[in-house]
Amino acid sequence: MPTATGASIGADLIREIAFELNRRAAIHIPGDVRQSIRGMAERETERLSKFVLLEIVNNYEVADEDLRPMCADTGLPRFYAKIGNEARIEGGFVAFERSIREATARATTEIPLRPNRVHPITRNDYNNNVGIHAPSVDYSWEPGADWVEMTAFHKGGLFGGDYRMLFPGDGIDGIRRFYLDVISEFFKRGLSCQPAIVGIGIGGTKDTCVKLAKEAACLRVVGDRNPDPEIADLEAELVELGKRSTLGAMGFKGEGAVMDAHIEVAYTHTGGMPVSIHHQCFALRRSTARVHPDGEVEYREDPRWFTDYYRRDSVS
Repeated sequence: MPTATGASIGADLIREIAFELNRRAAIHIPGDVRQSIRGMAERETERLSKFVLLEIVNNYEVADEDLRPMCADTGLPRFYAKIGNEARIEGGFVAFERSIREATARATTEIPLRPNRVHPITRNDYNNNVGIHAPSVDYSWEPGADWVEMTAFHKGGLFGGDYRMLFPGDGIDGIRRFYLDVISEFFKRGLSCQPAIVGIGIGGTKDTCVKLAKEAACLRVVGDRNPDPEIADLEAELVELGKRSTLGAMGFKGEGAVMDAHIEVAYTHTGGMPVSIHHQCFALRRSTARVHPDGEVEYREDPRWFTDYYRRDSVS
């Protein structure tokens, strides 16, 4: 088990890595998503849906070749930070978040990213994707580690999510109905830019439920299954329901609306079963780096956000 070395991870290094993560996220779509879309294109029999899927693959390749963002709407930059319990940050977490904000402002100018963040009432725009609670940074913790992991994610900020308070008596059938209601509402009008990864949060309080749905959609790779066998079976079933819905890419007829379905759960109030559903479109822009105290940096595409510790269900 790693122990504290006494060395601090520098704020300047955090700033440079956060910029690089923004660049990689904007331009290069991860391999799990690419492979999934290619497979869907090969299997699709509806002409218009097949055309859309092939054009998505082409857009991925053009972005890599031109070193330009894959989508004209570069979303809302945000960060997920997994912090080792023994990690030390030069200047503390105030400096950590300042570095992320500075990197995001620079990335908006240099990559470039579209300046999407505005004040909700005055519509004030600093043209740098920085403002009140922007970019957001969500944290989780890992015992026995002295590193810091950062995931940059450029998340669309409009359609594609819903919440409903179900009750224990609704059971799995209630979850299925809600899932089909939501994909029908958004997918048939092309409001989620599908194919989409559908994240489902079940349980917790309302804010926890919605948070888990977004994390499930954004931070698990295509094909990953929940370690709970019953939940894993339900994930596979919901993917199949998506195919049978006859909803295809961008609202056209087909079977390729759902790239994958990921479920995360939290213990909840005995009288309810809150459920949140979140759609992450095919422009899945994420990149992760692990930063060690000696300055070593490891970049990867899988965030590995849902560790055993993150899903722990015991007192410790």
